[in-house]
Amino acid sequence: MIRAVIFDLDNTLVDFMAMKRQAIDAAVTAMIDAGLQLSPEIVRAHIDRIYSEMGIEYQKVFDQLLQEVLGYVDYRILSAGIIAYRRAREAALKPYPHVTATLMELVKQRIKLGILSDAPAREAWLRLCYIGYHHIFDVVITYDDTGERKPSPRPFQLALERLGVQPSEAIMVGDWVERDIIGAKSVGMLTAFARYGDTFGTQHVEADYVLDDIKELLEIIRQHNAVQQFEPRSP
Repeated sequence: MIRAVIFDLDNTLVDFMAMKRQAIDAAVTAMIDAGLQLSPEIVRAHIDRIYSEMGIEYQKVFDQLLQEVLGYVDYRILSAGIIAYRRAREAALKPYPHVTATLMELVKQRIKLGILSDAPAREAWLRLCYIGYHHIFDVVITYDDTGERKPSPRPFQLALERLGVQPSEAIMVGDWVERDIIGAKSVGMLTAFARYGDTFGTQHVEADYVLDDIKELLEIIRQHNAVQQFEPRSP
């Protein structure tokens, strides 16, 4: 029986990359309006390189940008960029279609719910709180909880331990095959690939299920649990 669903957060529940693009574009425009004498293309290229080197959650990206291109941090330009980024981020951070309805139905069915994210705890919780999901999940595991990123088995094991379920009783839903799917399979979980959030154009998927819409998860769980319920037991 599937008794728990563990979700990746970014690009599985929320369209993180679309939000990031909109927020960066807004910040670039604001910094140029505040006096940064560079073209938008050059500024974006610098930002993309910094994120590539430091990680997509790097919090000092605009500070480093200004230090690199100006030789110092101009706080007027920095503040304009930060404020524009935050406003655009909040406007763009939305769940994918049918996510809220699917989560509510799972709650009604008394399915335990978890989040397993490689994001820092602060950023993951900010996103969850902003979209009003911070009361829905029984467990939220982030990079800060284990110091290890998917596909390391430890984050998956910790999520299962805190949910109080066996690996065979849980299904992992995620958009990144190499991290979410392979990591979950390594500890014996069922897996569902969130193709609707895939940003890599993944061609080869070894998940147990593939989702074009998150609501398909409800029928998968219904069918799986129906088979398990009526499966003859060994004498």
